[in-house]
Amino acid sequence: MKNRLKELRAGKGWTQADLALELEVSRQTINAIETGKFDPSLPLAFKAARIFGMTIEEIFTDEPG
Repeated sequence: MKNRLKELRAGKGWTQADLALELEVSRQTINAIETGKFDPSLPLAFKAARIFGMTIEEIFTDEPG
């Protein structure tokens, strides 16, 4: 699954640890999502969308890598 988390996080000046704190997950989870090694759960995707003021589809796409 492709996602824009890294660019959105950078746009806020946040580290992976900062975003992890906001989403209540580990920094390793953020790294795994950003690198495409892990797909977020639906509740986590909704939470990310709320934090960035976007829809899930604006952040995550079902295109590979």
